[in-house]
Amino acid sequence: MDMTAKLSQELADALHASGAGELEVIDPTTSRVYVVVDSQTHQAAMAALRRQQDHDAIAEGIAQMEAGQGKPLDEAFEGMRERLGFPQRE
Repeated sequence: MDMTAKLSQELADALHASGAGELEVIDPTTSRVYVVVDSQTHQAAMAALRRQQDHDAIAEGIAQMEAGQGKPLDEAFEGMRERLGFPQRE
């Protein structure tokens, strides 16, 4: 469920006064700390995280390949064809 809540005037004032474009807030019920940032900053951070995760996954794959782990490319493609229901190559 996607929900958008409105900042209270107190939080909005604190966010604007911070000058940093971000504000740490504490949930009084759970004591969890949250960081309020604008949507553009959040989206940029998530994109950077995805790029780093992709880079790490590729680096791990290369390291496995160089260590002789994994399977030959033809065998991997054959497995994908089989899972996707494509005809077997001859």
